[in-house]
Formats: sequence, C-alpha cells, structure tokens
Amino acid sequence: MKNKGIAVIKDGGITSPSGFKSSGICAGLKRSGKADMALIYSETPAKAAAAFTSCLFAAAPVVYDRAIISKGTPVSAIIINSGNANACTGKKGLANARSMAKTTAGLLGINPDSVLVSSTGRIGVQMPMDKIDGGIRKTVSALSGKGGHDSALAIMTTDTRPKEIAVSFQISGRKVTIGGTTKGAGMIAPGMNAVPHATMLAYVTTDASIDAKLLDKLLAEGADLSFNRITVDGDMSTNDTLIILANGRSGNKIIRSGSEEAALFREALLHVLQFLAKAIVLDGEGVTKFVTIKVLNAPSLKDANLCAKSVANSLLCKTAWFGGDPNWGRVMAAAGYSGASFNPDKASLYYEKTPVVRNGQDAGTEEGVLAKIVQKKEFTITLDLKSGKASTEVWTNDISYEYVKINADYHT
Repeated sequence: MKNKGIAVIKDGGITSPSGFKSSGICAGLKRSGKADMALIYSETPAKAAAAFTSCLFAAAPVVYDRAIISKGTPVSAIIINSGNANACTGKKGLANARSMAKTTAGLLGINPDSVLVSSTGRIGVQMPMDKIDGGIRKTVSALSGKGGHDSALAIMTTDTRPKEIAVSFQISGRKVTIGGTTKGAGMIAPGMNAVPHATMLAYVTTDASIDAKLLDKLLAEGADLSFNRITVDGDMSTNDTLIILANGRSGNKIIRSGSEEAALFREALLHVLQFLAKAIVLDGEGVTKFVTIKVLNAPSLKDANLCAKSVANSLLCKTAWFGGDPNWGRVMAAAGYSGASFNPDKASLYYEKTPVVRNGQDAGTEEGVLAKIVQKKEFTITLDLKSGKASTEVWTNDISYEYVKINADYHT
C-alpha cells in the first residue's frame, strides 16, 4: 500500500466500521446443510452506491436493486441468499425479491425501500419462499457486531474460503474504517456497470461521511480498477453485484471531491476492492496459478483491454499455464485475434522480465528457462505492443482438471 497512514485491520471485515452488524445462518437452501443466508445492517441509514452485471439476463435482485439505488434514498440493510440465483424467474422472481425486502424491513422496523437484495446459486429455479422467510427471521435474530465472518461464510457457493478485509485511516482527526467481503470462484468475468445509469457478490461498508456523488464516482472507478480486471473463466454472471454503504458514523468532516481526504479515501477503497478481486482469482474453481497479464503501449485503452482479456480468457493459454508449458505462440495468437489494433512486427513479449518475443519473433530464450517461470504459482506476462501509450493489466488464472469436475458436477 502506498500510503502508510492506511492500516489493515487484523481479522477485519464488513462489521469493522462503526454502526454495522451482520449475520450468517442456515435456512436449508443448500443440500450441503451449510450456511446460506446473510444480513448486513447499518444502525444509521447509509448512503449507497452500486454496480451490477451488464448481462441482459439480469437476475431479479439486480433489477430490484437497480431501481432502489436509482432513487438515491438511504439504505439500511442488504439481505442475501446463496443456493438460488433467482435469475430467469420472471415476474414471480421479481415479486419474491420484493417480498424478501419487505419481510426484512418489517422485522427491522424500517422502510422496504431501504433494503437491498442479493442472490447467488442455481439459475432458473423459483425461490422456496417458506425457507427464505424463515431464514430472514433467523438472520435478524442473529445480527451482531461480530457477525461479519458468519455472513462471509453464508454467501459462499463453490468458494473454498471466505474473503474479507478491513482498513482504517484518519480523516479530520477521526478514525475512518472501510470493510469488505466478497464471494466468487467461477462464472467470473464481471464487466459491471455503475449506477445510476457470480457469480460475484461484493459488499463494502464504511463509517465515513462522504458526498453521495463522490461515493458513486469512486465506486465506479474502483470497480473498473478491480473487479472488472479479473476473469476466472470468461463467463459473466446474471447476478454480479457490488454495493457500498457509507453511514457517516465516524463523525469525520464530510469528504468532498478534489480534497486530500477524497484522495486518501480513494486509495483505501481501491486497496479493499483490489484485495477482494484478487482473492476471487486466487480462489477460482480448481485454480493452481495466479497470472497477471500486462499490456503496454497500446494505441488506446480499449485496445489494451481487448488484448489483455483475450489472452486472459484463452483456454489454450490457461491450460498451458496449468501444465507449466511456456507455449508463447498461444499468447501471441490470442493477442492477434483479440480485435486490438497494433503492428505485430513491433510486439514484444516477456515472462516476468525474461524476453520471449522481440519484434514479433522468438527472442531466443531457452524453453527450460521459460518453463521454470510458468511453473510458479504466480507470474506475470507482459505484452509490449509498441503502438501507442495506453496500458492495462488483468488478473486471471489457469484452467485445471478440477475446474471441469466442479462445473460438470455443480448443483447447489
């Protein structure tokens, strides 16, 4: 982290900021009997910003949440279930999402419009509302200032571990905290759009007092620099959701655009978002390698992103990485068919800092040297297009036998 004034909180999560409670319980939605419902609650109504999947088959909770967020009204709670995505469920699915918000609101004594809803799991199955209603009651009863870890466990599907973080820093003499949790291991290539205008679910809480428009701006920017840079398998979910709640409980002077405080908050938020995004890749289904793809000197950011994501999503590249095979021809081919504009006779490729291709041709490095690099658990591939000044990076992984097994057998 660049700023030494930002400290990572040991065992921190979404209840680390002041005024937040959470819970995670078992409602019986998963055949495994594991926890499957969570609730995040702010004792003080919070400013909210969000980003959602750009998939046309957006799930009912996404449709519902978009409408709530677009109103700009304060949000007090997020009710979440795993085990059922409530996607491709039509009018009944949307009615069920509304019902989840209404039931949660009634038990908490708040307005239904101050409750957001998230779901993850199997697509195309109607929600078992008897179990959902019972689960909501359990989540409300179990709310605790120490319940962040329980909720992190409850939102998991094929994840192998919970993903949580919290950081703190000083603003106008007050301690400000940002906490976050996420889930996701497969069906990960978010491409989220910011509001107003996974499945991966991510929730961020903060006790900062911050201008609402600035919060929107920083979340949108943060999403592009974190979750929109990851890909596990190139498949976008119907339910991808990123939500931030800011309840102002720290008592700091309100953070406004263009200030030093805004720059500090941005850095802390980006640290949280990037940590969570990378944690998804590291916990990807069957993952054995974490690979950073850098594209330098592209004609435009669009070209850089096209090139990087083409390599990151290439099944031939991903299977080669799994096998520890330095087959660089697959990388160059993926860049070539990406749709990015560049002169192939100028392009150079590096594994870590070792030259692989110079000006479109073999750089002459021994294959054994390159093999040692791609056999590591983490490595970086850099493609210098030498055709402009735009650069980007994407975080991805390999595809293993276990990925195929998980997705062939998957049924929550």
